[in-house]
Amino acid sequence: MLKDKKIDIAETNMALFGTPLEREIKQRAAQGEPAWKEAGKAPGIQVWRVEKFEIKEWPKNKYGYFFDGDSYIVLHTYLKEDKKLYNVHFWLGQYTSQDEAGTAAYKTVELDDYLGDLPVQYREVQGFESTQFLSLFPKLIIQSGGVDSGFTHVEAEKYRTRLLHIKGTIKNILVREAPLSSTSLNSGDVFLLDKGLKLYQWQGKGASGGEKSKAGQIAQAIDDERGGKPEKIVLEESDEASASGKETEDWAAFWAALGGKGPVKATDDAPANIKVDKKAFKVSDATGSVQFSEVPYKRSSLQEDDVFVVFTGASIFTWVGSRASANERKQAMVFAQKFLNSLPPEVPRTISIVRVLSGAENDEFFGYF
Repeated sequence: MLKDKKIDIAETNMALFGTPLEREIKQRAAQGEPAWKEAGKAPGIQVWRVEKFEIKEWPKNKYGYFFDGDSYIVLHTYLKEDKKLYNVHFWLGQYTSQDEAGTAAYKTVELDDYLGDLPVQYREVQGFESTQFLSLFPKLIIQSGGVDSGFTHVEAEKYRTRLLHIKGTIKNILVREAPLSSTSLNSGDVFLLDKGLKLYQWQGKGASGGEKSKAGQIAQAIDDERGGKPEKIVLEESDEASASGKETEDWAAFWAALGGKGPVKATDDAPANIKVDKKAFKVSDATGSVQFSEVPYKRSSLQEDDVFVVFTGASIFTWVGSRASANERKQAMVFAQKFLNSLPPEVPRTISIVRVLSGAENDEFFGYF
């Protein structure tokens, strides 16, 4: 669970309703959202950042670069059998404000409305992103800072020392900024120490070939951005004991930047797998008030008149029937959040929540039945 200054994930969507934030956003929505003018017109990816209560287009040359103090909306438009389909993700940085998170959630619904209720809708939490989200970016780099911090792109020759953590499988390798300390290292991954004009690629003895390759690509991208000026240095964890000459100097500079040499963990800390039963619930207002009732976990339980919350054990889906009421449709993600709040505390509150519509389901959803 995220604590202190970090966003309270269990309350992210719920914080939006019945607050001054809701009134502020609705007033802006009533005037029309200019950010959506070009949304979904052509296949590809579009990204917007939440800045206060406004949606601002994120520069294309920064796609794949996110700040942990911000919230973003990402639209993926694609064609399937000549039909235009959409996935829309709202991504919440670890230190994003409640206002920004609430705006992202509400604006995602607004974008969904703009695109005719066709998008599959994903809530993404930093560090627990869906496979669909990660596959959108050749490189995903999460840095410290954000719009409220006043962080801006550093000027040439004024580089901020940072440590990037490269981790994952061949298909889904994620790059995140880690604390500038030796305690961040582990032998199972690759780390890139960016000191401006020197790039140290530290490779744990258990790191995969894919992680090493991705780190090399990131280092090359940084090198290209800086006009080929940086020196790239590869440090193999297993070779440190036999280092000599300039290699010894490189190791000393690497450890000095991390505050001194320290013990290296064997692997990255990962949450234990939680085994929970799959469940499905019907959400219906047919009686005049919203009722939440469990139904058998099978595809045939999904009926067009209502909304259903489907818990796969690893993620939560809200399935919206074609004849579901307007109230049920608008509250679909809220229903899912309420269900997540009701789960045992050992179930991570960071699991993904995905909204799909009848007739616009993706293969992932059907794969759980």
